[in-house]
Amino acid sequence: MQLLSSRRWRAAAATAAVLGLVLTGCSSEGSFSYTPPPQVDATLPDDTVAALQGAVDNALAASGASGAIVGVWVPWSGTWVAATGTQDKADGGELSTDMSFRIADITRLMTCDVLYALADEGTVELDAKVPEYVSGVADMADVTLLDLCNGTSGAGSSEATVKSAWLNTPERVWAPLELAGYGLGRARVAPQTTFRDSDAGYLLLGLALERASGMSARELIAEYVTEPLELADTSLPSPAAAPPSEGASLSGHYMGAVEGGFTCAAPVDITTMSSSTGFTDSGVVSTITDLGRYMQAEAKQVLRTKDEPDRFASPLPAYDKAPSWYQATGGAYIVGSMIGQHGWTPGYATAAYSDPTTGFTVAVVLNDSTGGARFAQQLSWELAAIASKAPAAAGETAPEFGLPYTAEQYHTAIANAALACVPPAG
Repeated sequence: MQLLSSRRWRAAAATAAVLGLVLTGCSSEGSFSYTPPPQVDATLPDDTVAALQGAVDNALAASGASGAIVGVWVPWSGTWVAATGTQDKADGGELSTDMSFRIADITRLMTCDVLYALADEGTVELDAKVPEYVSGVADMADVTLLDLCNGTSGAGSSEATVKSAWLNTPERVWAPLELAGYGLGRARVAPQTTFRDSDAGYLLLGLALERASGMSARELIAEYVTEPLELADTSLPSPAAAPPSEGASLSGHYMGAVEGGFTCAAPVDITTMSSSTGFTDSGVVSTITDLGRYMQAEAKQVLRTKDEPDRFASPLPAYDKAPSWYQATGGAYIVGSMIGQHGWTPGYATAAYSDPTTGFTVAVVLNDSTGGARFAQQLSWELAAIASKAPAAAGETAPEFGLPYTAEQYHTAIANAALACVPPAG
């Protein structure tokens, strides 16, 4: 830990209810402070809350999840943090907003935070080639660490190959290079040309950062992300199979596929598993308040000690023929003016987005991963569209802020994508 001790932060204060961070500290580059946009200390208007709740209910019905935890922070209007549903369809179980869960691909943002922090302090170069730090990948001689963060390495994804192993042996501890290898073995595209959703890239990036720094990924994320932002309930757990937290955890599930649909009435519990399944791609755990707090700070890039290069300056289309407002770079998706991530890991689907100018933020988790990332992604966008129109509280002024889509668009998309449920035999 002596290697990077000069980058230890000392946070001064944080108010979770309003995401009101005021952080101060010291580093090798000088002091660090962050004051976010003021947040009205109020609940959102009843009409807005009713519409938000309707969106969550629609997503639960379509996705097969039994429970959801959501947070919506509208600085000029109010806050809504809520838990809906139950831990399990058959046995119930009350949910609470302080439950921990796996944040899935939002982990990628934190891995890129570490990359930029190490680059800012001179420990690594963004354009360093991957084989300088990771052996056994000589065919990536033209791929840089920045490519791994930006999703422009050209590498494929391991998910399709190993998904069944994740679900059937959740306690298995994976070696990052072994897991990444399944994606690296797939057909590639030329690096620096196209964004690809590659879990293998973020696994390799985590491994490279470990070897460059002499620290574990768990230590790096704590050092450069969770400690400076005082995210007490956020961490990359040790690889040993365990629930997301020793305290209250949201149960995670998936539904078995059968002819004609899914076994919605009897999902498989997969709450206990190894964080090595996701590592620096999708292994971090958090709570909804921590996640909202993180995304508000992340969108503004407050952890950076240098202004250049701009991490989100040169995005690429999120996929071929994607809308012009949907792009990706820096470990993030850029949706209009909002910056964030969405994804899934066994048992959970998550999404979190924030507008860097206003501090407007949404975060969601569904406790079923059968539908992949789609339902959490589209729910977060729907919630954002609803909340963006919340009226200003007394004495406040709503900013010029809007999104390039409508809430109705994604409410309908979620309902139309509903998973088909097959009744139990007999």
